[in-house]
Amino acid sequence: MKITNRLPGIALAALIAVPAWLLGMLFPVVGSPVLGILFGMLLAPLKRPAVLESGITYTSRKLLQYSIVLLGFDMNLFQVFRVGGQTLSLMAFTLTAAFLTAYLVGRLLKVDGKTGTLIGVGTAICGGSAIAAAAPVIDADDEDVAQSISTIFLFNVIAAFLFPFLGHLMKMSDYSFGLWAGTAVNDTSSVVAAGYTFSSAAGDLAVIVKLTRTLMIVPVTLALALFTSRKKASRGGYPFVKIFPWFVLGFAAACVIGTFAPMPAGSGKLLSQIGKFVIVMAMAAIGLNTDLKKLVKKGGKPILLGLCCWAVLSVTSLAVQHFLFAV
Repeated sequence: MKITNRLPGIALAALIAVPAWLLGMLFPVVGSPVLGILFGMLLAPLKRPAVLESGITYTSRKLLQYSIVLLGFDMNLFQVFRVGGQTLSLMAFTLTAAFLTAYLVGRLLKVDGKTGTLIGVGTAICGGSAIAAAAPVIDADDEDVAQSISTIFLFNVIAAFLFPFLGHLMKMSDYSFGLWAGTAVNDTSSVVAAGYTFSSAAGDLAVIVKLTRTLMIVPVTLALALFTSRKKASRGGYPFVKIFPWFVLGFAAACVIGTFAPMPAGSGKLLSQIGKFVIVMAMAAIGLNTDLKKLVKKGGKPILLGLCCWAVLSVTSLAVQHFLFAV
């Protein structure tokens, strides 16, 4: 299909994304992606021309993938290397704990498998960006994405206020709190809010740890692709090469380019900001295809699953620091 046929739907998503983007800058703890999906859902019941549909679908699928690539240009791998092996080993424990909880509790609560996977990925890695990366790989539909984004958002807001209070209550050091916030708070905006509320040093470390955690998008998405392809192959589906998330390789390449290639000052930040805006567009498009009443009706179990994943992730981070690292 020609891109001109998709432009009306893309333009609508961009139009919805603009106020979501601006309000998200005023209220970073809430975040633009959440507002984008909310605005889209509020407009979803309105009857719209058929000419918009192809562009809306293209934005929620393909543009979402391209946005992940752009995020990589603002990743500095030297900062990741600086935090060292201790942070990576901590993440191995926290990611494993979050994914196991998502799987086991999700089955116990009978949460849809794709929704459970997205909640696990969003909790373990980096909230909305990780959900955006994983959704096309597991062939999640718009309601799966909306449900998981809404769940992650709730605990982002809680974490931004609760973590600094708990950190001071437990008399944590700047280093320990920075590790905790960086590994156990979902979205970057909430990591920044929680980290710098505790202290400047804790905030600096939390942001670097969060960048390292974001890189886990690559191996986790590849693992999901392999699992999904094997599952489909057993049912006569298509092979791994057709489900392979090529955009994740683009993200990895962008990280390398942003770190090592000579780029004009500020260009990496600009490309990443464009990527974040495109994510808001994609969330708006997803919202346009989501039934808000159905989402609210089904919301209890996913929220409980999100709470379990977040609680286990938070406790695991503290336990590993205390028992293995003696922090």
